[in-house]
Amino acid sequence: MILVTTNQIEGRPIVETLGLVRGNTIRARHIGRDIMAGLRTIVGGEIKEYTVMLGQARDQAIERMMNQAEKLGANAIVGVRFTTSQTMSGAAEILAYGTAVRVQGSTR
Repeated sequence: MILVTTNQIEGRPIVETLGLVRGNTIRARHIGRDIMAGLRTIVGGEIKEYTVMLGQARDQAIERMMNQAEKLGANAIVGVRFTTSQTMSGAAEILAYGTAVRVQGSTR
């Protein structure tokens, strides 16, 4: 599956547009991570616990979006975007979305 943030793929003409696809996940903070994050806000530096958690959430959202595209028969997703929103105190949603398409040529 080809994923791009552009609306077209160089050298791969779009032969069919299949529609909007999305994948999302909602993650809640963990009290242990919050304690470590609180300490890092005092001394400075990257809050690695949240970096890892958000990276895993993005990967899961992408995987869900790709699964939806595959069910439509797509071999690519163009215009891929991400958005986040707070759903409740201590929990956030990560949403990946784009347009499922069939492009000419192999996707390998």
